[in-house]
Amino acid sequence: MGRFRLSFRATFALAKLPRLVYRMARPARPSSLGETAVQTITLLAAPTRADLSDSIIDALRDRWQGGHTIWLAPGIAAEFPVDQIPGDFWQEWENMQALGFDMAIQPTATRRKAILIADMDSTMIQQECIDELADFAGVGERVAAITARAMNGELNFHEALIERVGLLAGLNESVIAQVLAERITLAPGGRELVATMRGQGAYAALVSGGFLEFTGPVAKMLGFDEDRANTLLSDDGVLTGHVGLPVLGREAKVEALHDIAAARGLTPQDAIAVGDGANDLGMLQLAGTRVALHAKPSVAAQVSIRVNHGDLTALLYLQGYGRDEFLI
Repeated sequence: MGRFRLSFRATFALAKLPRLVYRMARPARPSSLGETAVQTITLLAAPTRADLSDSIIDALRDRWQGGHTIWLAPGIAAEFPVDQIPGDFWQEWENMQALGFDMAIQPTATRRKAILIADMDSTMIQQECIDELADFAGVGERVAAITARAMNGELNFHEALIERVGLLAGLNESVIAQVLAERITLAPGGRELVATMRGQGAYAALVSGGFLEFTGPVAKMLGFDEDRANTLLSDDGVLTGHVGLPVLGREAKVEALHDIAAARGLTPQDAIAVGDGANDLGMLQLAGTRVALHAKPSVAAQVSIRVNHGDLTALLYLQGYGRDEFLI
């Protein structure tokens, strides 16, 4: 179904809803936005629910004296323009979160991007690859606990990676293929995101603090232009417990974004970045559009656009793509 504009005002008043407070960390205010610039507000529902309604959109639009609503996908995504950032935007953001909807605000003119740079684990796939390998090695719980702390920024990423890989020593290298075949699942919306952006001429890079042994196959399945990650070292078909140096972590992701943009005559402001962990913060804070996807609380608190309920197609709706423009 194509886009359509609302022709009536609903009587539902959002202001009369209970003022429920979403308990997770509030996202940082987007300090770089000009207060008088034309902004676009996007509302998103989980595609599995598709319960975003006219009444919810109209209540906010009326409250903030917004322009005409454009539905990007019925029940899932809609947007409308405003002349400035509403003073109570974050309060209403909390209300929307409590109701199960995501909401974002960003400058209208610059939101469609020419680069997609994405994390892999728990972002483009639904698992942490090292945790799955550790499960086969009999140290799953121990490694998963370290991973969770590292991704929340409680541990130094480099040191945490070295420690976790060390626990994999002696694991048969063939387990990697088994994990890929039996454990790894693509995150919903990933294929649509990559295919649609590339179809519009964008460049897509998968940049992970994980391992090339996984990013290569995943990048191929999703259609990325390139992938960057660490290398698991092995000897005679057995993992040695070491990773190739230097370790690709937070700083390397920032460097990757600079390199990819410069090679195409672009800047990091021309990119949309998505991730969930502490080692993604550098590239998220550098990119023009920063999206924390189902992110760790300490990460989400530092990123102005959060997707807690939707899937990866949210990144397309945030850029103004309608569902009828998706290439898959």
